[in-house]
Amino acid sequence: MRVAVFSTEPWDRDFLERENERRHQLEFFTVPLAPETTALARDYPAVCVFVHDRLNAVALEQLAAGGTRFVALRCAGFNNVDLTAAERLGIRVVRVPAYSPEAVAEHAVALMLALDRHIHRAWNRVREGNFSLRGLLGFNLNGRTAGIVGTGRIGQAVARILHGFGCRLLGCDPAPVAGMADLGLQYVPLDELLAQSDIVTLHCPLTPETHHLIDAAAIAKMRPGAMLINTSRGAVVDTRALIAALKSRRLGSVGLDVYEQEGDVFFRDLSDEVLTDDMLARLLTFPNVLITSHQGFFTAEALTAIARTTLDNLDRLERGEACDNELHAGTHVAPG
Repeated sequence: MRVAVFSTEPWDRDFLERENERRHQLEFFTVPLAPETTALARDYPAVCVFVHDRLNAVALEQLAAGGTRFVALRCAGFNNVDLTAAERLGIRVVRVPAYSPEAVAEHAVALMLALDRHIHRAWNRVREGNFSLRGLLGFNLNGRTAGIVGTGRIGQAVARILHGFGCRLLGCDPAPVAGMADLGLQYVPLDELLAQSDIVTLHCPLTPETHHLIDAAAIAKMRPGAMLINTSRGAVVDTRALIAALKSRRLGSVGLDVYEQEGDVFFRDLSDEVLTDDMLARLLTFPNVLITSHQGFFTAEALTAIARTTLDNLDRLERGEACDNELHAGTHVAPG
């Protein structure tokens, strides 16, 4: 089957071709898929897309008119796809619901450790010959309270890691997971989690209910000086409220691997350009903020699993078979 792969980076091509073994005819495009670029997919039965591709009703209608019948997401989230429009147009949509939860979980904990022990600041200092320890005082994770918002596969992996550090664990999820008590995790309402946690780490999907879940009111309920980590979806956090809390020193530190306006910035080299996103530019001025560009998934194990599942999904679609990873209008996202 001919498949148009959009938003292609070198690693996407490497891992997809390695797993493909000539099953499908993959054509790679570096541009994102959006209403403005759907003409590139004309006469391709399938398209393969990533988190920043925009498959709204207009784009899907154009794809359907051009002969596209299948959309394969090489990611877990699907808030960028109008599933109602896809179903109406007879376009089947599949995703990769899980690849390597440990990859994202380990990245979240790496952000915690870097912020706590000021690794990013210390690295810059030492390179300039400054070996002073002033301003680099951290705290032990052992004995601290960590609040995990969303205990799906990623949240559970975070819980296992932080349990190993000796943290007291709190969790918040509309669907509590059996077995978390074995790690000492206690499920509590979100307000209680925010009030008690030294570290709040977000691992929930982006839904209408979680959009700006962490807003000014939520931040006001957090412990003064608490750490906030977000490796889930950017829009789970209200960025304007986050900046206000940092300016007032309400928050002690913030680690972000996602950002609600990241689509125009992340995965691109803008080092020779002026950063026009004022909110992101402001975030980058804070010494207690550490931002990475959506790299939590970026491990060899995760990319292998993503490629393998994506191609297996395409196999089933081509054969007209049912697929466990297929999405339908009204599908709810499982956290993590």
